[in-house]
Amino acid sequence: MTSTIANTRFSVLDRSRTRESQDAPEALRDTVRLARQLESLGYHRFWVSEHHSVPGVAGSAPTVLAAAVAAATSTIRVGTGGVMLPNHRPLVVAEQFGVLESLFPGRIDMGLGRSVGFTDGIRRALGKDKQDTEDFAERIGELLSWFTGDQALYPQVHALPAEGLRPEPFVLAMGEGADIAAAAGLPMVVGDLRGRDRMLQAVERYRAGFRPSAWSQRPQVIIAGTVAVAGSEEEARRLLVPEAWSMAHSRTRGVFPPLAPAGRIETLPMTAKEREFYESGLRGHVQGTEEQVAAALEAVIGETGADEVLVTTSTYDRDALLESFTRLARVAELGRVPVPNPPTYSAG
Repeated sequence: MTSTIANTRFSVLDRSRTRESQDAPEALRDTVRLARQLESLGYHRFWVSEHHSVPGVAGSAPTVLAAAVAAATSTIRVGTGGVMLPNHRPLVVAEQFGVLESLFPGRIDMGLGRSVGFTDGIRRALGKDKQDTEDFAERIGELLSWFTGDQALYPQVHALPAEGLRPEPFVLAMGEGADIAAAAGLPMVVGDLRGRDRMLQAVERYRAGFRPSAWSQRPQVIIAGTVAVAGSEEEARRLLVPEAWSMAHSRTRGVFPPLAPAGRIETLPMTAKEREFYESGLRGHVQGTEEQVAAALEAVIGETGADEVLVTTSTYDRDALLESFTRLARVAELGRVPVPNPPTYSAG
């Protein structure tokens, strides 16, 4: 394809989405299985996420799941996208990543976000509130100081085995997160691809304000979003249907359901409000045939100067999802991509 895409790393964030008639343990096993498959396709990183009390999402303990993924793989970088730092004491996060880096040296990414639970009930259960996001920059500073051994808040306390280790830190940047990442001298992950103007503004602010640090000497930008690749435009669009409906359902009924088959969703009667959210959820993603996706990615990478693309695609059909990742690997020239038959999902 083109040199811009070929010179860009591609990675995947998997949210451990559940499907209808599937329980959470099976979804977590699917995540580990997918990591192995994507490693064989040449993807650079595989990240997992943190969500609490969301019925359609099984991933609630990202460092635990990252350990399982790292143990099941051998070369792909593994990390979090992210650990929600307001939910945890920085010392505990440092200790967890210290263990991961000790067991899987040189392969661990520490993606950090600033969200807390999305309902009052979840926040109360976590012992947190919305104000806990206000000291995100200070929490990042404390967390990093546990690794360097120069924290001064708690004399004679050491984060073992983290002290002296270097998992790679990233800031999940939405809004002012770009400024926090720049001031801390850390790589930034920004999304989604549908908010192109907002994303470009964040990237510009980040690069303008970046201060070199012991963690990164130059700005590093990862753009995140949904990418769906199939044999036709219609097939690619249908990959987006389950997630679009799940989001529409959550916004109109307050419940985030497991993913359902695209064919059944397309026959559902929808209220005007549901239809509005559903159609909105289908727009703005990078989707289409390999040639169409290559052109779209060429444009967005060119606009942002991104070092890496983090793909966050979810759908009901696991074989179709894996085929999409296989086609994307071919577009990105990641190598080791079987042609023309992609790998298939296996419950084994």
